[in-house]
Amino acid sequence: MNNNNQSQTKEYLTFWLGKEYYAIDILTVQEIRTYDQVTTVVNMPSFIKGVMNLRGVVIPIVDMRIKFNLTHITYNETTVVIILNIDDRIVGIVVDTVADVILLQEQQIQPPPNFASALDTKFIKGLAAQDQDMLVLINIKKLMNSKEMALFEQISADGTTQQTEV
Repeated sequence: MNNNNQSQTKEYLTFWLGKEYYAIDILTVQEIRTYDQVTTVVNMPSFIKGVMNLRGVVIPIVDMRIKFNLTHITYNETTVVIILNIDDRIVGIVVDTVADVILLQEQQIQPPPNFASALDTKFIKGLAAQDQDMLVLINIKKLMNSKEMALFEQISADGTTQQTEV
């Protein structure tokens, strides 16, 4: 993986889940909204809060705090939904608060650790130091398209099962 010593810089949206600092590729972010009423859907995993109508499109809403097994989850004025567009599929993720948009160079990103954590390391792109904090870069495309999420196969606007082509 030789980049001829050229440093690739990418933008990331950073956010907080509890005391942990995370980032996702800004190119997956469609918009950021305040947390609003979500319609519950029966027989969904606990981390899928339900669905939301976004300008006529019904989208699944994943609470990342529940997904990452955080305790003491509260919904307040800083709780937001990050609307993602991943391979032309729309999904919302609930986070405690959005922090900033940052630029990171490839060499600033360290490989993920080799130990068990709340977030399976196969979904961690890497780690980067940001001021006094350690930033966890999530491969959000890989996470949202994973079999354990099964988002796009379970929920569709008309209530039928939606199959995705791979």
